[in-house]
Amino acid sequence: MATGKINVSVDNIFPLIKKFLYSDHEIFLRELISNATDATLKLKHLTAIGEAKVEYGNPLIDIKIDKEGKKIHLIDQGIGMTEDEVKKYINEVAFSGAEEFLNKYEDGAKDAGIIGHFGLGFYSSFMVAHTVEIITKSFKDEPAVHWSCDGSPEFTIKKGKKEDRGTEIILHIAEDSIEFLEDSRITELLTKYNKFMPIPIRFGTKTETLPKPEDAKEEDPAPTKEVDNIINNPNPAWTKQPADLEDADYSGFYRELYPMQFEEPLFHIHLNVDYPFNLTGILYFPKLTNDLNVQKDKIQLYQNQVFVTDNVEGIVPEFLTMLRGVIDSPDIPLNVSRSYLQADGAVKKISSYITRKVADKLNSLFKNSREDFEQKWNDIKIVIEYGMLSEDKFFEKADKFALYPTVDGNYFTFEELQEKLKDTQTDKDEKLVILYASDKDAQHSYIEAAKTKGYEVLLMDSPIISHLMQKLETSKEKISFARVDADHLDNLIKKEDTQISKLSDEEKEKLKTNLEEVISDKSFTVQLEAMDSSASPFIITEPEFMRRMKDMQRSGGGGGMFGMGGMPEMYNLIVNTNHELVGEILNTKTAKKRERLINQSIDLARLSKGLLKGEELTNFIKRSYEMVK
Repeated sequence: MATGKINVSVDNIFPLIKKFLYSDHEIFLRELISNATDATLKLKHLTAIGEAKVEYGNPLIDIKIDKEGKKIHLIDQGIGMTEDEVKKYINEVAFSGAEEFLNKYEDGAKDAGIIGHFGLGFYSSFMVAHTVEIITKSFKDEPAVHWSCDGSPEFTIKKGKKEDRGTEIILHIAEDSIEFLEDSRITELLTKYNKFMPIPIRFGTKTETLPKPEDAKEEDPAPTKEVDNIINNPNPAWTKQPADLEDADYSGFYRELYPMQFEEPLFHIHLNVDYPFNLTGILYFPKLTNDLNVQKDKIQLYQNQVFVTDNVEGIVPEFLTMLRGVIDSPDIPLNVSRSYLQADGAVKKISSYITRKVADKLNSLFKNSREDFEQKWNDIKIVIEYGMLSEDKFFEKADKFALYPTVDGNYFTFEELQEKLKDTQTDKDEKLVILYASDKDAQHSYIEAAKTKGYEVLLMDSPIISHLMQKLETSKEKISFARVDADHLDNLIKKEDTQISKLSDEEKEKLKTNLEEVISDKSFTVQLEAMDSSASPFIITEPEFMRRMKDMQRSGGGGGMFGMGGMPEMYNLIVNTNHELVGEILNTKTAKKRERLINQSIDLARLSKGLLKGEELTNFIKRSYEMVK
């Protein structure tokens, strides 16, 4: 037996590991299983090229808990280590990494997350164990080795009794980590981090129900048997070629990833590239709600089938974090800060590649089955609109397949929309005015008025649509969007042939004074307009700019100049000077009757806009019944 001191200049390395990495202590199991997997895959490679003269067989990684002895055993059937290799890899290489870690990360290790970054994977054991043993036997014809360390720089190394090839790690669990002696806690960690590791992981046994024999009675219990409890799927769908998979395979894998998701995804995108970086994965478009926050952090990031995180911002473009699925790449640097990730060249290329693949998939779905694409539009539009806003390259591609639905359920691309509207909705300044509604029911009367004039009205109701319209108006020439209730139609799409008012300038002045005397609400600006006599006498509109700024403020961004109080309520009260009711108000002899007519008319306009509530609504109903009498 030999004893020695690990060659590191800082004696309190172990307390530091525990202190700095405490927030991450559960990942010790991930790190040890990753090492065991590497050892097993290395043996597979060496036997394949003839360097290892042993049978590879069907190796497993075994996890065993000894509750009474307060130990966890982790056993692999990989290449194992000789005494020299234990000295080199355990005592020297890992600890030179540990020293580098201390020098570089002593102040900020917790933020950086250094496990795995400097070869410290094995030493993560000391976050949960007061003593760690390694019993290992190399595939070479050399004696087994038994290494032990009690969490100080002192270690012992002696000949081991192990007869079969591979490595067994024994963790003597510390008092503050006894949670890891519970089967349920280990199952949780194995499922979280190792669900798709390439080597089968066995954690005890489980009871499996067998089919009943043909001659069994109905009341007879079904036979059972004990089988290995294999935690993982070593060959997940993303590791296979798309040509070898069918739709049922992709659906099955989606359920494997998200057992609690009961809705099928709309479609999937299989990622598979090996130059200029390695990346595989499958992304799924789920049915999305208009709530932008619910869908975050659903994509799972793996490195060589080892789970890393489901917070993929910085690797996946932000607009695609609403998708679900898996990305696996050995080229993504792990356990480094977000700012490093965002500056990393490989990560930027990966992000661009994913954006392009998603755009190409959407484009092919649109071209190959437009009807199906239209039916799915409401469920996917939030991702596409967000992408068009945040990524210029995606905007260019999406311009060909992004859809603009009308209130009648027809769908147009932007190019088709321009062609459809140019003859009817171009104003006197040659600008194309695109009318839209955000709520078919609330804006019904305005929509009907636009339809009567032969105008198309789009239905644009997602929470970020105001931002997207702003982007479209600045990137396209001579177009503007106007919500159908933003003004009277003749003002929204100004043509040359304006109506002539029946009222003289003096009558208009008198009418305006009469109205302003009765209207106490200062958020209304009275505007007299000469319109068709069949148009409504009073129309309430909200200026497009003000309403859009309010929408932007609600969905984040814009409008900050008004502080915490938000944008003020401002409306235009448009009065049709050619309507007979307006003429009657002007010519009414008694002030009382005139006031009643004005209040009733304005309340009707407010009612159609959804602005009449509470006591004012009660008074309006009461007044209306009196007028009926």
